Amino acid sequence: MDIKNLQRENIKNLRPYSTARDEYKGQASVFLDANENSFGSPLPENFNRYPDPLQLDLKDALSKIKGVPIENTFLGNGSDEAIDLLFRCFCNPGKDNVIILPPTYGMYEVSANINDVEIRKVNLLPNFQLDLEGIAEAIDEYTKLIFICSPNNPTGNSIVRTDIETVLANFKGLVIIDEAYINFAKQRTFIQELTEYPQLVILQTFSKAWGLAGLRLGMAFASSIVIDILNKVKAPYNISQSTQDLALAALQHVAQVNDWIKITVAERELLSQKLADLPMVKKVYPSDANFVLAEVEDAAGTYNALVEQGIIIRDRSKVVLCDGCLRVTVGTPRENEILLSALKSLTY
Repeated sequence: MDIKNLQRENIKNLRPYSTARDEYKGQASVFLDANENSFGSPLPENFNRYPDPLQLDLKDALSKIKGVPIENTFLGNGSDEAIDLLFRCFCNPGKDNVIILPPTYGMYEVSANINDVEIRKVNLLPNFQLDLEGIAEAIDEYTKLIFICSPNNPTGNSIVRTDIETVLANFKGLVIIDEAYINFAKQRTFIQELTEYPQLVILQTFSKAWGLAGLRLGMAFASSIVIDILNKVKAPYNISQSTQDLALAALQHVAQVNDWIKITVAERELLSQKLADLPMVKKVYPSDANFVLAEVEDAAGTYNALVEQGIIIRDRSKVVLCDGCLRVTVGTPRENEILLSALKSLTY
């Protein structure tokens, strides 16, 4: 498989934006090339200089944690930037198509629509696993991307590993595995398989386990060819210096993050048990994420009643295969108790 042939023709010939600092490889002490404010910033720290466009220091620190070389790492303004770039780099508008597997993360469909790329939906099976026959039937010569969310959002379950491997072994386009919630799962990441499958792209994020949703920082891991293409198309300075600095600082606190993960998983199990005991709850689905999907008697009524008490969850009752379901993020022990108390007080 030649990944370069998967990209759009105009991207093959694209000359990316280049700065003087890209072109100059030596050491300099006077920077008069980028029309920055040479006097500094009106802040305690100076942010008058443009940030490293390739975030090399942050990627180097990340590589020590993830075990992925810098050349196989892309950092984006949230995982959503990587998703959008995959469409822009590899899908010809009005010609190519992608496969998504509902119920799943909504931004795959949004990005496809923005980029005028046909969406082929192959619903998950009733047990929220892959319909391999349906996927095979949906693929044609214009299918460029398949998105697999595992653990899946909004269902919370991990996708069977051998089924994902079947897709990787048989599909000639890019297979994107969105692992936003992998830190909360028993299933191991697919990062180790990057060297085995050149078409594999793995998405992860700082927004969940790392607690940095406000920074908007996502990760993509892939072959160096895919990463080079993404870097060629992305905005020159897509990650601010403040985000790079704060993320670097956060990487020094792996132990704290691991403690939060353990607490979250324990609270997830406790919350699932207590939800299942409520008369209004028909079913609580097993979860490998930091949220729980529960089927209730009156999803809309329950959601609205909680909103009136200042408690915000997610109504997923209109999503395919999720009839009557609410998605609840695992909160702190106190937040979970507030939710449960509110649910117990509801009468219909």
